[in-house]
Amino acid sequence: MPYRRTEFKKGYYYHIYNRGVNGQNIFRSHDNYRFLLQRIRKIFPRDHIAPIAYCLMPNHYHFLLRQDNDIPISKAIQAIFNSYSKAFNLRYNRSGTLFGDRFKSILVDKEEYLIHLCRYIHCNPISGKKPLVTSLEQWSYSNYPEWTGIRNGELVDREFIRTYFPTRDDYKDFVFDYHPSEKLVEELKAYFLDC
Repeated sequence: MPYRRTEFKKGYYYHIYNRGVNGQNIFRSHDNYRFLLQRIRKIFPRDHIAPIAYCLMPNHYHFLLRQDNDIPISKAIQAIFNSYSKAFNLRYNRSGTLFGDRFKSILVDKEEYLIHLCRYIHCNPISGKKPLVTSLEQWSYSNYPEWTGIRNGELVDREFIRTYFPTRDDYKDFVFDYHPSEKLVEELKAYFLDC
């Protein structure tokens, strides 16, 4: 397996993402999403990982995380997705890898891209050629509803949100001021190379 180039350090932000092997779905039912989110709710607080933005899609996932301890984020991600893969394989009577490769990790060291990445992650369900929903509020498997105050979940850093977007409407305006323009996607792809 290739060496991971990203060095995980306390106080830094990371974009973590991966997709299913051969583009196959990694989530087939609501129970799959729920199982993964339960694992995350257990492990992130234990390892002092602050979830900033996330979106779980049928065949891939995105997280923007801040490491608030010396325990590398990679340990938590490996634990979460190893147990998820085992449970998924057991549930669907399959064997082998669920993901195409090890997860990708990119240090987000520019404030400008930090907030653009939140928007990019949250817009996944309505981006692309075949949107999954007509509005972001309809997609249950991201923390966009926490950002906009329609759900009171725990997988979010509300202080981070208030720092950049003092009101809920500020973030909604930020998201929809740019979307559905493909410019955001192209800018982020250029910055993150293989996002």
